[in-house]
Amino acid sequence: MFQPSALKKGDKIGIVAPAGKIDKQKILSAQKVLESQGYQVILGKHVFDEHNIFAGTDENRAKDFQFMLDHEEIKAIMCARGGYGSIRIIDTLTFDGFEKHPKLLIGFSDITIFHSRLNHLHFGSLHATMPINFTENIADSSSLQKLIDYLEGKLSKYELKSHSLNRSGFTEAELVGGNLSIICSLNATDYELNTHGKILFLEDLKEDLYHLDRLVLNLKLSGKLAHLEGLIIGGMSDMKDGETPFGKTAYEIIQDAIKDYNYPVIFNFPAGHIDENWPLPLGKKVTLEVNESSVKLHWKN
Repeated sequence: MFQPSALKKGDKIGIVAPAGKIDKQKILSAQKVLESQGYQVILGKHVFDEHNIFAGTDENRAKDFQFMLDHEEIKAIMCARGGYGSIRIIDTLTFDGFEKHPKLLIGFSDITIFHSRLNHLHFGSLHATMPINFTENIADSSSLQKLIDYLEGKLSKYELKSHSLNRSGFTEAELVGGNLSIICSLNATDYELNTHGKILFLEDLKEDLYHLDRLVLNLKLSGKLAHLEGLIIGGMSDMKDGETPFGKTAYEIIQDAIKDYNYPVIFNFPAGHIDENWPLPLGKKVTLEVNESSVKLHWKN
């Protein structure tokens, strides 16, 4: 698995909007933040476009993304936001230029589409906060500060308190994953995520609890939960219950689905559609240590 190297001052970062439309000021603020850290920012030609719910037409969003993939000098591609739309352009993209000039892809949520594609190509990428969630002052956001630290090669470990539902253990394996709904939508496609022997990370947002149960069982019935080395559950945010209660929380639904497996599991990891959205190096081999009092996740830069 190829891992892009840390960025240097003066390196170029491209910002594209491959899915949902985004307020222009959010992009300009993110550009200002990145330039304040010494990076050059290249904006996609259509990053401010609007077409229904999308940041421009499928054709123009794909053109912007392809330009960034092929650019010889860009060292990182930062997706402006998620929303919906990445799956509409993934088949139109070619990665020959990217493979010649690799760069770090950054984003989460709908961007899971591209993370899975790069995993198939054996390139690492970064699940992390995006410009739609940036603050103008880096000190006001630990997620943004950690993203900058990762870009500079300064971030290689996390330590946090254990959750009551965690399952203790030690493991070392490649980290994969992203948004649960997106991962399930890729099953039986050319971009289906391989989880065998991996540590899987999952997060999601605004699902009915019965539908969350369906998604988790989709992973179970397709064998994607049976042969893991570990499982990391991030934010399961703003989940909805019906008039007749489902009877379990989001975390309890997941706990029930994995009760027959023995790998270490952590819940409530600070990543996903939550304020604390810490960077996770997808495609990188990480070490996970879980006990009753603490969780340690670390990797080599």
